[in-house]
Amino acid sequence: MNQATKLARVIVRQILEAGITDAVISPGSRNAPLSLALVTAQDLGLIKLHIRIDERTAAFYALGLAKATERPVPVICTSGTAVANYHPAVLEASHSNIPLFVITADRPAELRRTGANQTTEQARIFGRAVRYFADVSGAAYPLELPLNALQTGPVHLNVQFEEPLIGDADSSWLDGLQVTPPRKFDRKKAGTLASKSTRGLLVIGHDRGGLAVADVAKFAKELGWPILSEDPLTIPGACAHASLFLTSTTIVKDLAPDTVIVIGRTTLSRSVNALIKQARATFVIDPRIATVDSDRMAEKKFTDIPELYTATADPEWMAKWAKYSERTSKVVKEISAWSEPLIARDISQHLPDGAALFIASSRPIRDIEAFGAARSGVKTFANRGLAGIDGNISTALGIATANSATYAVLGDLAFLHDITGLIHREEINLRIFVINNDGGGIFSTLPQRGVTGFEQVFGTPHGLDPAAIATAMGIDAKTIASAEQLREEIKKPVSGISVVVCDVPNRDSNADLIKGLYAKMDSI
Repeated sequence: MNQATKLARVIVRQILEAGITDAVISPGSRNAPLSLALVTAQDLGLIKLHIRIDERTAAFYALGLAKATERPVPVICTSGTAVANYHPAVLEASHSNIPLFVITADRPAELRRTGANQTTEQARIFGRAVRYFADVSGAAYPLELPLNALQTGPVHLNVQFEEPLIGDADSSWLDGLQVTPPRKFDRKKAGTLASKSTRGLLVIGHDRGGLAVADVAKFAKELGWPILSEDPLTIPGACAHASLFLTSTTIVKDLAPDTVIVIGRTTLSRSVNALIKQARATFVIDPRIATVDSDRMAEKKFTDIPELYTATADPEWMAKWAKYSERTSKVVKEISAWSEPLIARDISQHLPDGAALFIASSRPIRDIEAFGAARSGVKTFANRGLAGIDGNISTALGIATANSATYAVLGDLAFLHDITGLIHREEINLRIFVINNDGGGIFSTLPQRGVTGFEQVFGTPHGLDPAAIATAMGIDAKTIASAEQLREEIKKPVSGISVVVCDVPNRDSNADLIKGLYAKMDSI
């Protein structure tokens, strides 16, 4: 047996023994030893392989699968530029503590800096974005996979394979395989959080810092303070439309908190962050302060949910939050024009219980935060580590692989950015709603609006038909332009991959509508 085959089989056997059930591969020659070893394992029913020809797509697909399963997912590629295409997903995984297991094939180290084909400096290419790195050569086995490091984010094995790359067809190397369940950290008490404040506020970032929904919901109920959640579809009891009514300076003055507890990061609304800054004391609960967010400022920081010693909230304080939320809900319910706020409201309201929803960055996630009716029963996902619009289709497909019925809401630019994600040969149930305003709609709501050159460098109109593009790629697609059509598409069973393009009024009209809703907040 050659050295490359032997090394690949050692790695794959350990992957299987660690209880990993899925792996993502991009085709290439130098990663052939790993690919062939995984095919042998798949033929024996020991793992499921997912093939993606685009490495950037592959990495984001693996990211979505890891998010949904909460298990490490290996993503494997050949040498050269293939490795660099993993970098965006690695960064997202790093800032979200997602267990992305990056395995890159490489030429032998002696070929580096010699002009050898498809050879570059792959060692430590991801820098501090990974929790562990090893440059593995044929003499490095047996080795122990960095499973503990994977619990806190991505890791990178760069594996040097010498030719020949093709071995025999033997499968006896898998004999006596003993699979153990994926290991998880033991939960430790994160300390105590004490506050005498009767005007306290709990603010929950969209991804909850990676903490379990049940744990966060239990903490919120025990705390008994008003709940402001960037994700209104998951945590019971959250105040609906807070980012909308907090645009009123009058309301903000009335609701200025004494103490704020923040779970995760607050990355969506300036109005929410401005409110947090008014607090006398701020506490942060987020595992990432031990990894990538070590410089966050707070009265006290916790890497997990702490034991509570807090005062009961003032009933009048609680009533104020409920009052503003209820009054704003009436304004949101009155939105009747076909628009981006209406789409966000209706998708949030009509999704079936048990559905999984991926929400793209930029306007879609902010619209659902502002206009989505507060509820529970939906599993929500978003790439809020670095909040990019890249890889969104692929991430949603990875999430859908682990769920029976998944929906996604994407802007048109996010859709176009990742259309290679639609290249697949798997049975996946995902319905993608594409909000098509022909460009970067969020910029019309920001200070850039109206500056010289706005359309060219911010608006970026594309003039394309997303439904026609999806159809050309063999995906069932249609375009709609009314609330009735939208509700019909939401209610349909999700079977296979489909794209529903929601053509909406121009970007300036949408920005003016949102501005008008902000103005109403001063009079509710």
